[in-house]
Amino acid sequence: MFSSSAVRAYLHLHFLVLIWGFTAIVGLLVSISPVALVLYRTLFAAIGLGVIIVIKQKSFKAPSVDLLRLFGVGFVLSAHWMLFFASARVSTASVCLAGMATTSLWTSLIEPLVNKRSVRPLEVGLGILAFAGLYVVFKFEFDHALGLGLALCSAVLAAVFTVANSKFVQRIDAYTITFYEMIGATFFSLFFLIISEWQHWTNEVPFIPAGKDWIWILFLALICTVYASTMAVQLMKYFSAYLINLTINLEPVYGIALAFFFFGEKERMTQEFYLGTLLILLAVLLYPVLVNTALGGKKPETN
Repeated sequence: MFSSSAVRAYLHLHFLVLIWGFTAIVGLLVSISPVALVLYRTLFAAIGLGVIIVIKQKSFKAPSVDLLRLFGVGFVLSAHWMLFFASARVSTASVCLAGMATTSLWTSLIEPLVNKRSVRPLEVGLGILAFAGLYVVFKFEFDHALGLGLALCSAVLAAVFTVANSKFVQRIDAYTITFYEMIGATFFSLFFLIISEWQHWTNEVPFIPAGKDWIWILFLALICTVYASTMAVQLMKYFSAYLINLTINLEPVYGIALAFFFFGEKERMTQEFYLGTLLILLAVLLYPVLVNTALGGKKPETN
């Protein structure tokens, strides 16, 4: 049986995934380039986290070696977000989110390497099941090869980011982790923005926000990052990186549901959507039950 605190933590995780399900929609609502969007998002997130750390009287201290690693993970996070938003721009939100569903599959391969344990067939199998569900939902459009490729690269980086944080959270406060990662992400985004503008990679898409852009940027920075990302890191104390990323497979489902709510009839869902959703839910909900059964109630390895 699962404790009430474990159930609350699991529901909290799903609420965070619901918030993230809105990010692809926001990425299509703003007028600036994906690189600029990530720069503003991470800059304001770093400022917001710094204020929270001061108010909560938490520590900014972290071992010097860990600081460099946190900045490095920030680079990875920045690249992950840039690829994510770029994928949605060059294809569709559905193709982008479907590609991101492979994150749990990559995690099932990366986490064992980091934690020096064998790959669990159960994790790989459920990752494939979740991916199959998204295949049914979105019926991959292979003519959007570039968008799908960018999303797959983004998914690999998301797996690396999550596994790395599952190690940091064992010894560093979640707010401190996210603060330094946002600083690293800000510098990487700024550097990449300068290069992209110099090389004209953004096709003259503006990098200065206008009008409602600021509202969506602040939403991404304060709600999707300061709140959601920090809480997700905190939840890594209770769940493995694999379970977190497997649950994130629901992000496309929540994202499409939110798109239907905001954009109406043009986002009408098909029967395939519900079949695919069932497969994804099955993979997500079966994982804690099967692992609990296989390990005889023992907590899965997380470090």
